[in-house]
Amino acid sequence: MGELQDIPDKPLRRGYTTGACATACTKAALRSLITQQRITEVQIQLPIGELVTFQVTINTLNSKECSYTTIKDAGDDPDVTHKAEITVSVSLNDIGDVVFKRGEGVGLITLPGLEIPVGEPAINPVPRDMMRIVCKKILSDYGLEKKGVTITVSVKDGEKLAKRTLNSRLGILYGISILGTTGIVTPFSAASYIASIRQGIDVAIANGNTELLINSGARSEKMLKSIFPHVSETSCIHYGNWIQETFEKINQSPQISKVSMGIMLGKAAKLAQGNTNTHSGKTTWDKDFIYQLAISAGYSKEIANKVLALNMAGRLREIFTFTDQEKFYQKLIQQCHYYCQEIAPNIEIMLYLINNDGHFISYPK
Repeated sequence: MGELQDIPDKPLRRGYTTGACATACTKAALRSLITQQRITEVQIQLPIGELVTFQVTINTLNSKECSYTTIKDAGDDPDVTHKAEITVSVSLNDIGDVVFKRGEGVGLITLPGLEIPVGEPAINPVPRDMMRIVCKKILSDYGLEKKGVTITVSVKDGEKLAKRTLNSRLGILYGISILGTTGIVTPFSAASYIASIRQGIDVAIANGNTELLINSGARSEKMLKSIFPHVSETSCIHYGNWIQETFEKINQSPQISKVSMGIMLGKAAKLAQGNTNTHSGKTTWDKDFIYQLAISAGYSKEIANKVLALNMAGRLREIFTFTDQEKFYQKLIQQCHYYCQEIAPNIEIMLYLINNDGHFISYPK
């Protein structure tokens, strides 16, 4: 997963989750299997109560099995599964229950700490419930209450798509997860990112990690890993812009004793003022604050005034040489440390202010 994208300045179109897509295919496939009739669209009810119609394409229909495909529409969200082909195959079973199997491109749970047990397909609880409800209703409609349904979910090129996610770090191998709690994909939603942060911390804890390495994204993580080359993948968490929520989760996790945090200069300029959501759409760096910070660090007004002429925080390096000895950076990172420690007071926090060339300044020293 790379650095976060900026939110477009326009009305954004919402989309539908992989869980909603799989439910639509399940409903179409089970109805066709029982009636032996083909359909081209199906309506499902989302967990939020909304009725939505999906276009579906049949793949297989015989007396024992039926499968349908739909194309996921993520709206304007930069979702790696946008336009992915979601396929569900169903068959009746005699155990009277709904059984989930993983087809090609759907992940396998291999580490503890997630909501789904090890060895199960990576189909999350809400999508499972959605598919169960659909199956129970159709079986009831056709007088087949004693039957069960075996559901196999596949995603074309799912293993390839999963390489653009953090799935492998969470112990989800061989494909993507079938996700969704509302059925709706809200473009650039914070909720999904925050959920992945919490998931990552849960997996780290479940696998015996007591120390975390947290970074804003892949670039800063790569730099910080040069300091901690032997750290495990499950200890690494991307906080993105959600510093507040990351440390709140850490504070709620008594198993975690130490956190090493990497932060780039632009985000540090915001965090130092107490902005624990550092997205450019939410906060901008405050030149007047940075000016005052330089004054409080002992710099002359002549030097501090140069801050006011800058158009971006990254250019602070033009005024203050990026070294451990530069008092400005020690003051900046001290302020960042204060706000993080305020959220998680019982955790040992080590901060690393990271430069674009990989050099870093640590606090406390």
